[in-house]
Amino acid sequence: MQNQTVKSMTGRERVLAALNNEPTDRTPICNPTSVATVELMDLVDAPFPQANREPELMARLAATGYTELGFDTIMPVFTIIQESSALGCKIQWEQKDNWPTVMMREPIWEDADDIAIPDDFLTHPDTKCVLDAIKILKKEYGDDVAVIGKTMGPWSLGYHCFGVEPFLLLSLDDPGRTKLALDRMKEATVQFGVAQIEAGADALTLPDHATGDLVSGEYYQRYLRDLHIEFVERIPIPLILHICGRTVDRMEYIAQTGMSAFHFDSKNEPQESMDIIQERIALVGNINNPETLFSKEPEDVKAEVVKNLDAGVPLIGPECAIPLQTTIENLQAIPEAVQEWHKAQT
Repeated sequence: MQNQTVKSMTGRERVLAALNNEPTDRTPICNPTSVATVELMDLVDAPFPQANREPELMARLAATGYTELGFDTIMPVFTIIQESSALGCKIQWEQKDNWPTVMMREPIWEDADDIAIPDDFLTHPDTKCVLDAIKILKKEYGDDVAVIGKTMGPWSLGYHCFGVEPFLLLSLDDPGRTKLALDRMKEATVQFGVAQIEAGADALTLPDHATGDLVSGEYYQRYLRDLHIEFVERIPIPLILHICGRTVDRMEYIAQTGMSAFHFDSKNEPQESMDIIQERIALVGNINNPETLFSKEPEDVKAEVVKNLDAGVPLIGPECAIPLQTTIENLQAIPEAVQEWHKAQT
């Protein structure tokens, strides 16, 4: 909730206040997922895939979200596969202009009884890289800007470790085994989340890809709502749930979880989403990636920002990890639009 009587805040103070439903001096600009681009990689000499695997490069690239783009957050976890790599999945690391991916045609588990969190899960190079990058960023920017980590939810881990189709078929055919699998995988979510808190993270994004095109709102309620409530209880830091796609059919359940915020997709109108959430948790979003940020002009970006601000969305940012070829100019339009909108209100 923006309050013109609030004293000037740092980015960190602004973001944490908004996540706690407290007044802010202006709407924070928040990226719970990646804003890394090829242009930014070239600017600071921190390209993929190295910036996903070397802490110094990860921190250097992540910092550009604050230093070059003007966001109130820094988020160093550009991928969704760091934990999966540490669990034993095979990874295709790709090159500078492409995202690393899990090779899901080679699943590591077939049944809940196969699930085991390795002893070196938090010391594996690909999870330790994140922890070390957070430490670097916290030391350099922690007083000024919110450092946001990321820990993948068990539904997402299920896709990676079982394969998408086998995991979805399991959820259809055997709810009991599915719940057991989720219950065992959730320990990876908690372990990595707590480790990032200890490294210095101010908040955590928790992506759990029960997306609108694959999973119904009823499925979310059946399998994930109670798990997400448990995460709030076990991970003592503001959590930002992220689910892609059209998700208004589960926003009521999401609002019941106690998560600090929901990072929502542009397939959901800002006002309809705010009407459902009703300030029980914050919303973060929801500037469109594939059309607006990637292929339109700064003025189009600003128009979407204003639409969210007019609806009262308390934290503004892209809807998901942005396309790697997005221009810096389009990303800079987000904080510019927020500043212009607030100036027009005075």
